[in-house]
Amino acid sequence: MPLSDDLQTKINGWLTDDYDADTQAEIRQLLANNQDDQLSDAFYRNLEFGTGGLRGVMGAGSNRMNRYTLGMATQGLCNYLLQSFPSQEIRVAVAHDSRHNSPEFARIAADIFSANGITVFLFESLRPTPELSFAIRELGCQSGCVVTASHNPKEYNGFKVYWTDGSQVVAPHDQNIIREVEAISSVREVKFQPEPSRIHLIGAELDAAYLARVKGLSINPDAIRRQHDLKIVYTPIHGTGITMVPPALAQLGFDNVHIVAAQATPDGNFPTVQSPNPEEQAAMQLALDEAKALDADIVLATDPDSDRVGIALKNPAGEWVLVNGNQTAALLTHYVLSARRQAGKATDKDFIVYTIVTSEVLGDIARYQGVKAYRTLTGFKYIAGIIRELEGQETYVGGGEESYGYMLGDFVRDKDAISACALLAEMAAVAKDQGHTLYEEMVAMYLRYGFYKEHLISITKKGQRGAEEIQEMMRELRANPPATLAGQPVVEMRDFKTGKIKDLRTGLETETGLESSNVLQFILEDGSKISARPSGTEPKIKFYFSVKQPLASAVDFDLATRLADEKIQHIIEDMDLK
Repeated sequence: MPLSDDLQTKINGWLTDDYDADTQAEIRQLLANNQDDQLSDAFYRNLEFGTGGLRGVMGAGSNRMNRYTLGMATQGLCNYLLQSFPSQEIRVAVAHDSRHNSPEFARIAADIFSANGITVFLFESLRPTPELSFAIRELGCQSGCVVTASHNPKEYNGFKVYWTDGSQVVAPHDQNIIREVEAISSVREVKFQPEPSRIHLIGAELDAAYLARVKGLSINPDAIRRQHDLKIVYTPIHGTGITMVPPALAQLGFDNVHIVAAQATPDGNFPTVQSPNPEEQAAMQLALDEAKALDADIVLATDPDSDRVGIALKNPAGEWVLVNGNQTAALLTHYVLSARRQAGKATDKDFIVYTIVTSEVLGDIARYQGVKAYRTLTGFKYIAGIIRELEGQETYVGGGEESYGYMLGDFVRDKDAISACALLAEMAAVAKDQGHTLYEEMVAMYLRYGFYKEHLISITKKGQRGAEEIQEMMRELRANPPATLAGQPVVEMRDFKTGKIKDLRTGLETETGLESSNVLQFILEDGSKISARPSGTEPKIKFYFSVKQPLASAVDFDLATRLADEKIQHIIEDMDLK
C-alpha cells in the first residue's frame, strides 16, 4: 500500500537537519527500497509513553525507540520534575541493561536531565534494574530511569521511569508525565546539550551498599556455613545479573557457584537463545545441561535486567524440573515467614503482599504463619504502594507475583532477582542441611498449606476487530458468568473494573477495595481461581488458572499435579478458550 500524504509529510520531517545523518540515511534506504510497510509501521504513530515509560523496536521513526523518541520522553519527564519540585535541587539516577544502544540511550537521558539543571547519578556501566530502584532511595533522588526492555526480543529497547520512593510511577504522576511528554511537539524542544558538571558517575560504592542490604536479608547464615559448597548453577542469560548475583552469593558464603560460560558475557544479541526469558525452557537449557552434568543442587537464571528469576530443581527421579513463578513465590514466602519465626525475628506487625492473579497459596501460607496478607492489582508499583501506606505502622517482609518477580525487604521498591537468588540459594542450603532437597521442601510445603497448580494462556486478536473481540469476550463474561467450570460451581465473581465482588449464590455484593482495573475473576467452590485480564497496550487477553487439588501425601504429588492439569484443561474447554 503506497504511503499516504500525511505519512509522507511526517517522514519528510525526519529528513531535515533536526535529525542526524545516520537517522536520515536509514529512512532514505527504506524509501529507496520501497519498504512502504516498514516505513508505515515506523511512522504511523508516535511511540506511546505509557504508565511505565517507553518500549519499542529500535530504529528510525516516530514509532521506534531512538535518541529522538527517548529524548522527547526524557524532556517531558524533566518538565514535570521541574514543575513538581520548584526551588530545590532535583536529583535523578540513571541505569541501563545489556541491550544494543542501552549505554548510549542512558547517556542521552543523563545529558538531557543535566541540560535541564537536574543533578544526575549515572551508573558507570550496566546494572540490574533493582539496583536503580535502590539508588534512588539511597541517594535521595526524586526520580530515576533505567534503559531496558526486560525480556523482550533483541530488537527492542525501552525506558522505565521511577519516582521518589524507588517504585515505578503511579497516579497521579504517571498520567501527568504522559501529558507532559505528549505536549512535546518537536525535537527542537529537547535540550540535548549536556551540562557535564551535573553528571556524576556511580558504581562501586552503590554496589557495596546494595549488596550489604541483600546480605542483611539472610536468616540462616549457620546453615550456609555448613553447606557453603552447595552446587549452584547460575546463568544471567547475557544480561546484567552477572554484575550482582555472583557477588551476592559469594557474600552470603556460597563458594561453589558455576556460571554458564556461554551466557556469562553481556550481549544484546542474546546469541544462545531465541528469547532471554527465564520462563522458557529453551532459555534455561544450557543451565539445565550443566546442572545435569555437575549433579547440581539448584539452577538460577535471571532475565536481562535482572528483575525476574527462574529456577529449576531436581525431583526424586533425578529429573530437572522448571518451577513456575507461583511456586517460586510460594517457596520464598514459606521460607521467609517460617525462618523468621524460628529465628525469633517475626513480629505481629509483619505482612506480605501478592497480586490478584497470583496463587492464593501465598495467602494461605501467611494465615498459617499468623502474618497479614494484602492483595493488589498486578504490578510491583502497587506492592510498593501498600508499603508506602503502611510505612511506620507495619513491617513489609516480602511479596511477589506469578510472572517470576519477587521483592524481599523494602530497600528496593521493585521486583529484585538478586535478593531472590540469594534467598533461594539459602533455602536450598537449609533444606540440604536438614537432609532433603528443595523439591522435597516444595512438596512438603503444599502438603502443609494446600496444593495449587497454575497455568496461563494468552490469546492474541490482531487489528481493530481483534481489540473489539476482546472487549466482547469481557462483556459476555460479565453479563453471563459461567455457572460451573470443570464440574465445580462458580460461587463468586470479582469485577475489578466496577470494584464489586458478587456472591453468585446469595447475590450479596461487597467492594474489592482496589482501584479500577479491567480484570474479572471467578472463584470456584473448591477455592480454584480463574482470572481474565486484557492487555492495556497489546491486542491480547490473558487467562490465569489457579486450581486447588487435594494432596494427601508426598507420594501423591505427581498424581495430584496430573489431575490439576486435567482440571485446568476442562476449564479451558468449558470456557471455549481452545
